[in-house]
Amino acid sequence: MGIPAHSESIRVEQLWQPDGWHAGVTLAIGADGRLQSSPQTAGEPIGRWVLPGMPNLHSHAFQRAMAGLAERRGNTDDNFWSWRETMYAFAATIGPDELRAIAAQLYVEMLKAGYTQVCEFHYLHHQPDGAPYAHPEAMSLALIEAAREAGIALTLLPVLYISGGFDGRALTPRQRRFGHMVEGYLRLLETLRAHESADVRIGIALHSLRAVPEQAMREVLASDIAKTCPIHIHIAEQIGEVQDCLATRGARPVEWLFDHADVDSRWCLVHATHLTDAETGQIARSGAVAGLCPTTEANLGDGLFPLAAYQDAGGTFGIGSDSHISISPVEELRWLEYGQRLSTRHRNVAARQQGDSVGETLWRAALRGGAQASGMPLGELRAGARADLIVLDENSPLVAARDSRALIDSWLFAGNTPLVRDVMVGGRWQVRGFRHHDEERIAARYRHVAAELASGI
Repeated sequence: MGIPAHSESIRVEQLWQPDGWHAGVTLAIGADGRLQSSPQTAGEPIGRWVLPGMPNLHSHAFQRAMAGLAERRGNTDDNFWSWRETMYAFAATIGPDELRAIAAQLYVEMLKAGYTQVCEFHYLHHQPDGAPYAHPEAMSLALIEAAREAGIALTLLPVLYISGGFDGRALTPRQRRFGHMVEGYLRLLETLRAHESADVRIGIALHSLRAVPEQAMREVLASDIAKTCPIHIHIAEQIGEVQDCLATRGARPVEWLFDHADVDSRWCLVHATHLTDAETGQIARSGAVAGLCPTTEANLGDGLFPLAAYQDAGGTFGIGSDSHISISPVEELRWLEYGQRLSTRHRNVAARQQGDSVGETLWRAALRGGAQASGMPLGELRAGARADLIVLDENSPLVAARDSRALIDSWLFAGNTPLVRDVMVGGRWQVRGFRHHDEERIAARYRHVAAELASGI
């Protein structure tokens, strides 16, 4: 699970918090991996530039192993729906052992990039023919074990997936391993709650409105677990989804959801790409998190989220790496901003007030939204929060002659040099000197599994 911090206190030359940089800070870490209010020692110095680690609020772990395999032109106009067929074929080759190997490798890569927590939107439940495993939670447990191996905090979000479209059609043969009825789904959640710990949280994922009929959604949301846990849903990602929802339910997806569910701060609406002005304001006022995944949304040709209007309405957002075509909070935030620049033909869009730093604005917002979506005490290095932090490489030429005013902007916008040198999760060092403590073993196992999968496709 990583290397414990060498002392109960650590000393930071420059610590970034949501209200800005603080010089000469000592942090005390308790035995439970959380920060305490009163340092007992002078503290071990750990570096010059330290920030809270970033939560990754949306992940489909198995898709990391297919990254780069869907980039050839097909015989039709390629879009999300043609990519989905490639994904289904790949998903059919993966069992619990393969999933654990892929996820552990992915989670190591996340840690090295600066993510210290991941929300795993998990729908690969059953065997390829749809039959349950002897232990129905086998695939979920593979993800929990992978997170423990890597040392990343995990919010596991088992997915409810019932129908193949808004019209209630049956799942196709390649979708059957995703499927649950409500009773079995709630039973899975209860089984997995026994595995909750300081590092693992269980929540709910409704795959999408097209995959979850209204009555099933109502039954899940009426359950005891739904009253306190995070609730995530894919919504309004594709124009085709919006059109189908209008045709069958007489309303746009976000509009319909707000008319049929009490959407509040427990919720994370993933993508929410295609919104009206009214829907944008509605999400912002609800306190829900917009779960944005710019590199995947770009890779799939989804579209651009209305960031400026959402910010001006007081909306909360976080970032995820989704299909893992890229694993970098730097790239997610950079392209979140660059997409807005390209669509509006203006610069520094995310900084809504004169003089504000774009980088700090984005990092602050993504920490807040990611922490909220995870259901964990993250995103700020204060007493009671998890000791999840990253240390940047102060010797990198990328940050030469940079003071605190320009540090985060330079990191996010001035290049692709890896800057995350050390990573602590729950008071334990998982990455030191750019290397994860168990990366060689995890990578060797992943290479073996990837080769076996490639031979079977």
